[in-house]
Amino acid sequence: MLLYYCRALHEKEKRPKGGMTRNQFFLIVLLTSFAYYVLPGYLFGLLTTISWVCWISPKSVLVHQLGSGMNGLGIGSIGIDWSTISSYLGSPLASPWFATANVAVGFFLVMYVMVPLCYWLNFYKAKNFPIYSKDLFKSNGEDYDILSIVNTNFRLDRAAYAKNGPVNLSTLFAMTYGLGFATLSATLVHIFLFSGRDLWEQTRRAFGGHKKVDIHTKLMQKYKSVPMWWFWVILVVNIALIIFACQYYNESLQLPWWGVLLACGIAVFFTLPIGIINATTNQQPGLNIITEYVIGYLYPERPVANMCFKVYGYISMNQGLTFLADFKLGHYMKIPPRAMFMGQVVGTLIAVMVYTLTAWWLMGDIPYLCDTTMLPRDSPWTCPMDRVFFDASVIWGLVGPRRIFGDQGEYGNINWFFLGGAVAPLLVWLAHKAFPSKKWIRLIHMPVLLGSTAMMPPASAVNFTSWIILGFLSGFVVFRYKPEVWKRYNYILSGGLDAGTAFMTVLLFIALGLQNIGLDWWGNSGEGCPLATCPTAKGIMVDGCPVV
Repeated sequence: MLLYYCRALHEKEKRPKGGMTRNQFFLIVLLTSFAYYVLPGYLFGLLTTISWVCWISPKSVLVHQLGSGMNGLGIGSIGIDWSTISSYLGSPLASPWFATANVAVGFFLVMYVMVPLCYWLNFYKAKNFPIYSKDLFKSNGEDYDILSIVNTNFRLDRAAYAKNGPVNLSTLFAMTYGLGFATLSATLVHIFLFSGRDLWEQTRRAFGGHKKVDIHTKLMQKYKSVPMWWFWVILVVNIALIIFACQYYNESLQLPWWGVLLACGIAVFFTLPIGIINATTNQQPGLNIITEYVIGYLYPERPVANMCFKVYGYISMNQGLTFLADFKLGHYMKIPPRAMFMGQVVGTLIAVMVYTLTAWWLMGDIPYLCDTTMLPRDSPWTCPMDRVFFDASVIWGLVGPRRIFGDQGEYGNINWFFLGGAVAPLLVWLAHKAFPSKKWIRLIHMPVLLGSTAMMPPASAVNFTSWIILGFLSGFVVFRYKPEVWKRYNYILSGGLDAGTAFMTVLLFIALGLQNIGLDWWGNSGEGCPLATCPTAKGIMVDGCPVV
């Protein structure tokens, strides 16, 4: 969608009658967003998560579970903060309305039907744990001490694990993995049923030399194309370096050479189907679960190997699709392909160096980095995504899928989600064939619907409720008012909000965060739902929670 409205760099924009140019509009939005983020980012943090339902009954665990946007179901919770809206799901302004509707339906079914049913029916001892949490627990509700089950070689200490008991997940965390299974199988079946013929025709044309040439391709023929051997050289060199690193530092990285090749194979296989879904819906199903699952069975009890395999299998595919999107953008904006290629290579090298130096700096200068038990409640260094990444390495790598989702685990029935995900798009396809005049049936996109909550955790309910509300508001504006005006400024608005928020975030961190300068008042004291993380099973004791 974004590419459709991109202008070529050399095109001169005419000022609309009675309006403003896109550049003027972008600058206004950027400055407004930049100034506004001082409120949720520093002065009035409550704006990031307004969970007013919790205020109705400050001492009720149930009310806090229902109303908390951070640790509960998020009923009525909303964030008047662009970072809350776009941090995990991206911009709702950049997604087509039908995709937003699928995300909304999926979120509603998961958060307000499946999770409450599983929790209050006490599936898998759900009431012993918080209704929403990214942490791992013992069966008695205590936090699981991961270090107690790791030996000196960073592998599972089986005797210690038997003594501590199995790892348990919160209701939403377990449900998220099940839906991840369903999303994977639904993606393959959906692509086969709805895009199989087009995919075959495009592949046949590509390999047969009969490529479709549109006006953009004709205009781009004036530039030299990127030789294919450039890509092959980078691919081969990178794989060789990865294999060398894994073999030379095998004691630390744990991943054998065949694991690298298998991860690359998975990335190549899934790039096309997931790329199709990403291109048509602006939503991207992840490969993280299948990569963790595969290496967890083939090479269990090795958490670092599991993380490396996921990086090479899932994140490499994710980055590959990002580079493809860049090339497509350059194609429409008439940027020479070789210049785009060099920009990507140089940008990647710079990013690697910056990320590495930043990580060393943070780990050396920030005390208790990512340790939520030691950090203050309002600390910005809680690392939500990194904690989920770590917990996943424990679940799939250290303990292994067999001890959690296999014959030795408590969550074996969640594997049925694979079958459910495969059947769901088939039912939609059959309904579409039975009622071809009902165009809305084809808009039911099961990979997006089932994978709508894939980012939970670390994303919380308020991220979804705020994203969905803004997405539907933008859709209403399109249908109610002049669509051509909204299309003209829609993506400029999204980009301006992104830029303004990002610049102010960096400025606040440099000017105030590094000096630990903050405001201590009720507007920065959190959402006010402290009981949302409390268990509700009888006899379970947690500090700060009432005993049932």
